Amino acid sequence: MILEPWRRRVGTALFLRVAGPDGIASRERIHGTPGPRWFPPDAAIRRVHGDASMFVGGLRALLLQSLHPAAMAGVAGHSGYRGDPWGRLARTSTFLAVTAFGTADDAQAAVDQVRAVHARVRGRTPQGVPYRADDPDLLRWVHVAEVDSFLRAHQRFGARPLDAPGADAYLRDAAVVGRALGAEDLPETTRDLAAAIDGYRPVLAVGEQARDTARFLLHEPPVPPAMRAGYAALSAAAVATLPAWAVAELGLRRVGPVRRPAALAAGHAAVRTIRFVLGPDDARRVSREPGAVGAPRG
Repeated sequence: MILEPWRRRVGTALFLRVAGPDGIASRERIHGTPGPRWFPPDAAIRRVHGDASMFVGGLRALLLQSLHPAAMAGVAGHSGYRGDPWGRLARTSTFLAVTAFGTADDAQAAVDQVRAVHARVRGRTPQGVPYRADDPDLLRWVHVAEVDSFLRAHQRFGARPLDAPGADAYLRDAAVVGRALGAEDLPETTRDLAAAIDGYRPVLAVGEQARDTARFLLHEPPVPPAMRAGYAALSAAAVATLPAWAVAELGLRRVGPVRRPAALAAGHAAVRTIRFVLGPDDARRVSREPGAVGAPRG
């Protein structure tokens, strides 16, 4: 196939950009190490987290999470997202892959590492309100913003959208990881997820840090010229799938009835292109030991 060398070259470059310079070795370890996993091969979390729609979901999650002043202060003060955005992306993508696809021991080790980092993160918001990264309620907000974004992106752009029971199954799977990280009272149905997000509305208040993050993600990303058109399509799709109140809070241009279909169509095209260049999703690479499922400890 004449496109195959190009696909492999572009796909490898994109994968290493997202997963970091050690991405290929990490992928082999995650998918190739034998042993029990937290989730079976047909788990909904593997279907969602192994799909290229996560590129849209990840951007949407960052925008939505930034609306919580404490979450945004923690990101601005401790994550290094401006100084090392690709490193942060690689760490996040590796964590998502390890917990969904890796061995139970490796998943637990990844969770333990994140919890150790969270235990050291303390600070105050620009308004002087103290926060700590291991606060269960703050972890709950980060979790619900992520799973809402990942699920909505998958249902809109995924290769195999979930039915209603499958969507609830995804939330139950994701709650396993969220609880392991220290979050509590996590939603396990789409109805409870919508209620959880509505419940946070009174404490969400966009500040200059959140607006700065939105500008950085949407207009100043550290993306090489060859990737800018694709990134613009992904980011426009992320904004188009945000609730109208979040778009307004962030001071973004409203996605009206004319622009929204165009943004969604561009998002579909970008996700399909990513899916093509990356090749078969990593879920197909997972070893399929019968009954190889181990519950998280703690």
